[in-house]
Amino acid sequence: MERKVIVLAGPTCSGKTTLSILLADKLNTEIISADSRQFYKYLDIGTAKPDKHVLKKVKHHFIDILEPDEYFNVSLFEKQALNIIDGLLDKNKIPIVAGGSGLYIKALTEGIFDEADINEEIRNKFMLIKEEAGNEGLYKELKLVDPESAAKMLPQNWKRVLRALEVYYSTGQSIWKFHEKQVREVDIDFRMYGLNWKREVLYKNIELRVDSMIDNGLIDEIKYILDKGYNKTLNSLNTVGYKEIISYLEGEIKLDRAVDLIKRNTRRYAKRQMTWFRGVEGVHWFDVASSDDLNNISEEIIKSEGLFEREN
Repeated sequence: MERKVIVLAGPTCSGKTTLSILLADKLNTEIISADSRQFYKYLDIGTAKPDKHVLKKVKHHFIDILEPDEYFNVSLFEKQALNIIDGLLDKNKIPIVAGGSGLYIKALTEGIFDEADINEEIRNKFMLIKEEAGNEGLYKELKLVDPESAAKMLPQNWKRVLRALEVYYSTGQSIWKFHEKQVREVDIDFRMYGLNWKREVLYKNIELRVDSMIDNGLIDEIKYILDKGYNKTLNSLNTVGYKEIISYLEGEIKLDRAVDLIKRNTRRYAKRQMTWFRGVEGVHWFDVASSDDLNNISEEIIKSEGLFEREN
């Protein structure tokens, strides 16, 4: 049997989750989530996790595997996801990978190469440290987690220090590891499909989703997480939807302003995702006009891959 994996890519709110579930149900297989925020427990509404009924019907990997304060990185994801893929392929199942975290998809499909890509949330976190504690504060952070890199840098060269921190917290590896090019050979054919919407339609979908999240209890979800004792500064909570509502709960902004910021920041995130995926070679793009198109797209993927719907 050909060792292939279907990868579904695209911006937030583009229908990747729905399409992955349609495919997994038709092919009697399992889904590997490459949405790094869905890894965390309790972050349900704001990350648009599949509901419990769906999770019971179709097995998902990498959903609810971490507490909000647990550390995880793309290197761990790559290793664990490849093990899961091998297990599914051995059972003659076609794994389906779905998610909008470009770095995680890249690590899985290509391996981690010379340098990790910029993680804006990590960068923002350490830029705040620089503002509060200066170059020395930033350098101290690097010495704690990656003394090998710190020993080769000076505190005043803060941009190099910042980059080393980004790489470490994105991959779990020292930036110096990337000086030796990593070549990974796997006998897997990653078949990538992307969902492309007209920008104005996608942005309208985003606005509707944000309103739905608020109506469905996003504020109470965040209160619950904070009441459990999790610190508002956790990287997991430095996420669009969560950080804005936390600012509202702290009395820094009004609720209407928080909602507007969530919509704006989600639109910006979607734009960055599309820029990322547009730069990936080998993606077959489907133009999507509405969610009604997704079932037909699932059939087209099955047909193009020479697959057959399987009995459950």
